[in-house]
Amino acid sequence: MKSMEEMMAAAQQAAETIQKQMNEMQVKLDSIEVEGTAGGGLVKVRASAKGRILGVAIDDSLMNVDDKQILEDLVAAAFNDARDRADRVSNDQMKEMQSSMGLPPGFNLPGLG
Repeated sequence: MKSMEEMMAAAQQAAETIQKQMNEMQVKLDSIEVEGTAGGGLVKVRASAKGRILGVAIDDSLMNVDDKQILEDLVAAAFNDARDRADRVSNDQMKEMQSSMGLPPGFNLPGLG
């Protein structure tokens, strides 16, 4: 049986490994891009899987003062679509990381989702 000091050292090492992997995952998530769309592609929002908005593209056909409310609604819808996609990618990446660490499915380790 391991001594208490050996067990504490092993636990500390495991915590450091998890922290390092979490930091690497955050960097990775910020480099993965997703695109949300609305209005059949007339409005597009690019975001990182971490949820940072990278850009917005609006089709010229929507640049009409009379359609201002429609444009605003489409931009909001595209942002929400991008956020949903970012959440799905982030969750998939976190599950993959948990699996690679040998954690059982559904195991809720603080900071891992």
